[in-house]
Amino acid sequence: MKKFVTIAALGVALAVSGCSKGGDSNAGGTVKREAGNWKTAVKLVKFEMPGMPPEAKGMMEKQFESATGMDQCFTQEQVDKEDIAAELAKGPGNGGQCTWSKKDVSGGKIDVAGTCTVNGQSVEMAMNGTMEAKKTDVTITTKGKAPTGQGDMEMVMQMTSTHTGPCTTGAAKS
Repeated sequence: MKKFVTIAALGVALAVSGCSKGGDSNAGGTVKREAGNWKTAVKLVKFEMPGMPPEAKGMMEKQFESATGMDQCFTQEQVDKEDIAAELAKGPGNGGQCTWSKKDVSGGKIDVAGTCTVNGQSVEMAMNGTMEAKKTDVTITTKGKAPTGQGDMEMVMQMTSTHTGPCTTGAAKS
């Protein structure tokens, strides 16, 4: 269960630290998000893991619900330095690695797929969605062998981040 939570968190972390970031806002390039306060909502769309007890699945759903409403403040300097390609190349923290077979982040679209390994467990991950100056909407699909050893697992999350205005003193600095 703990390994799976780490892998689930990986998808959210990559989306927060990478896929909500962009470069120039010209038609062919990536979209630059606006500096200021961003509120993120995370929704668990699908969660299938053979052999997982219902109470563990309930705990997992509550963890994702608790991520909803997260506020982050991004300064103009931070936004100017953002580089989604570099973020994706780095992969997840905690010693994890990703190899991307598809990495198309241009024209306001996100279409990324590959294999990520965290704590010795390998999963297929795909991120698809849109990026605009004031909103990102990314669906993250994770598939792999269930840590329970009883078949394959699949999880689909939708993460939406919206620019809510200037930074407020209560927002966490990113």
